[in-house]
Amino acid sequence: MDDMSGPYVIRGSVSLPEAELMWRFSRSSGPGGQHVNTSDSQVELRFDLAKTEALPEVWKQRALQRLASRLVDGVITVRASEHRSQWRNRETAAVRLAALLAEATAPPPKPRKPTRIPRGINERRLREKKQRAQTKRGRSGRDW
Repeated sequence: MDDMSGPYVIRGSVSLPEAELMWRFSRSSGPGGQHVNTSDSQVELRFDLAKTEALPEVWKQRALQRLASRLVDGVITVRASEHRSQWRNRETAAVRLAALLAEATAPPPKPRKPTRIPRGINERRLREKKQRAQTKRGRSGRDW
């Protein structure tokens, strides 16, 4: 793995502001032998979404709205403890945060334009429906 794969791009020219990321390291649960009890490999990455200047205002509002349930005082937290090395956990956490913000700041989808069903298709459906009813009616043996 290369050393800290550059700025983590959210979208376009906007990337995670290195200076605004708050890192916390703690002991990770899970496998790892004796060494695990002494190494702080779990990574907690916090990012103050409410106060950041790195995101365009529109994006920021969008993200605050969409991530409302995950925010604590406007701060978003991402944890990573899959890997045994703190370094790789840092990578994972940063990538995850970038992906989360990319999703939360995406523009809303375009509204769907309703389209009409062509008349021919509708008529064919009704014709086939009638035909089917006719067939079924012919099956009931009540006329003998």
